[in-house]
Amino acid sequence: MQLRRSLALVSGALLLTAPLAACGSAPATNRVNTITPGTSDRDGTVDVLNAVIVSAEQGSGVLITTLVNNDNDEGASLDSVAADDETVQVGEFSAISIDPNGFVNLAAEGQEGIPVEGELAAGDVVPLTLQLSGGQVVQLNVPVVWNCQEFAGIDGEGGDCDVAEPEEH
Repeated sequence: MQLRRSLALVSGALLLTAPLAACGSAPATNRVNTITPGTSDRDGTVDVLNAVIVSAEQGSGVLITTLVNNDNDEGASLDSVAADDETVQVGEFSAISIDPNGFVNLAAEGQEGIPVEGELAAGDVVPLTLQLSGGQVVQLNVPVVWNCQEFAGIDGEGGDCDVAEPEEH
């Protein structure tokens, strides 16, 4: 009888150990976990999120990103973008204004991305420096992606990726 009781207590303790052991770990919902092909920077007043260069053909592309102004009182702007590599040039664009506590998605309808030209192709990574108002400087290694799937049409026509369609079962 004593052996049964001891076995039951030990078994019960072991069953409770597994679920309670997970309580001490940091759950994924407590940290930023953005699963995207782009790169992000959240270190300043303006967050630069999911920056990618979408390319329909080798040698050119369009930089898109989402800019989030975390300041509730002051507006912000993206004033310039420069490539840190001499073989890549960023085209001219007008400063992009971001309202206080607002955002701008350069891939959204009615917005234009920023043209990029030079030695680049899908699969490359291009180091860029973004100059924002208030002296904020953001340096990113921006991936170049094909102009297809969720990025289709951002860099005009073309960029047909050879991704096999999933088979129906």
